[in-house]
Amino acid sequence: MDPARLRQLLEEVQRGGASVDDAVGELKDLPYADLGYAAVDHHRALRQGAPEVVFGQGKTAAQIVGIVRELARRGPNVLVTRLDPDKAREAVAALPVLKYVELARTATVENAPIAQLGTRPVALVSAGTSDLPVAEECAETLRMLGVGVERVYDVGVAGIHRLLSKRDVFERTSVVVVVAGMEGALPSVIGGMVAGPVIAVPTSVGYGASFGGLAALAGMLSSCASGVVVCNIDNGFGAAFAAARILRGQY
Repeated sequence: MDPARLRQLLEEVQRGGASVDDAVGELKDLPYADLGYAAVDHHRALRQGAPEVVFGQGKTAAQIVGIVRELARRGPNVLVTRLDPDKAREAVAALPVLKYVELARTATVENAPIAQLGTRPVALVSAGTSDLPVAEECAETLRMLGVGVERVYDVGVAGIHRLLSKRDVFERTSVVVVVAGMEGALPSVIGGMVAGPVIAVPTSVGYGASFGGLAALAGMLSSCASGVVVCNIDNGFGAAFAAARILRGQY
């Protein structure tokens, strides 16, 4: 349940459109619903402004479907992340309302329009095409959070002129999320170009000495550009939520 629905329910009780018992029935599972294999948090939207998200990795398709049904019962929209194609086929077959985006490895239930958060989009930058799964996870999460996205893809430091030709994008966006693997140098470059927040996401893209993204992570944490903040390896979802928190504070 989100703040708007809670307010609507209380107003219905106030004007006699709903009884106290009706309200109690709707609120009785508000803290969380115990499904046995999962304790589904229905209170998160009230605390944080965004509902609980289902992390699909490690869960069975049946568990994902059960959790999604419970979340959708109390809130209009649901996001599932890290959902591989085989598991997605099972989940969609059991729950056809799920919409799957394979590149992002996300699935959504969208029963209501998504309320927009702010007026300025986030610039979503990727160093290379191999970073797109992480970038698109970020993009889908931002979309479900009501944040617009301007994509600037395949502009890594191996051809810096590609990035410099996109400087106008950074002038009309509020936050920059930079997704990069290999040595992870791109966030430092962008951090030296823009005044707003820069959120860096290292990816596990690269040859052996990249150590599955650890080299990019270390490079981003050691950035010479002041104020660049860094998420975990391949965590496009976390970067999107961080950007939304920043925007929520601005508006």
